[in-house]
Amino acid sequence: MNGGGGRRWFDMVQPEAFDSQALRGALGRFATGVTIITCLDGSGARVGLTANSFNALSLQPPLVLWSLRLASPSLVAFSAATHFAVNVLAETQVDLSRRFASKVADKFEEGVWHAGLGGVPVLGGCAAVFECELQAQHEAGDHQLFIGRVRRLADLAVPPLLFQGGHYRMLGEIL
Repeated sequence: MNGGGGRRWFDMVQPEAFDSQALRGALGRFATGVTIITCLDGSGARVGLTANSFNALSLQPPLVLWSLRLASPSLVAFSAATHFAVNVLAETQVDLSRRFASKVADKFEEGVWHAGLGGVPVLGGCAAVFECELQAQHEAGDHQLFIGRVRRLADLAVPPLLFQGGHYRMLGEIL
């Protein structure tokens, strides 16, 4: 059984036969939420970026994780930060996602922001927000993993923005 038109399990590509682009394409089949992750750098300046690498880790204690490329210019700020916020974007916040994925100078010029725990920027109107204290970080492959203990959260119960196959998506029919 092949589950609807893809490769059959015995036709799978072996690790030595695929490259990073093939892996990226296959990973893109998995729909994710879209977040803007924020912190303050050593001088107190706001730092933020769009990420879809966010995930739950533990309910007891309340832990979340996300990852950042080692080549990212924001790595130094996030590695030194004691707190960060994961702002889960609503469907209406596509433009903010694009802005924080770009190299625009003042990313925080758009959106409604306020200071959260540790002073980190928290975005208004999000589907959810997780304000975290950094618990651990680990280098893994070409990324740094950040594990945060959730200290405060908000859940607005609005539809989240999704990303799949290189495109933004919106929730469709609930089955």
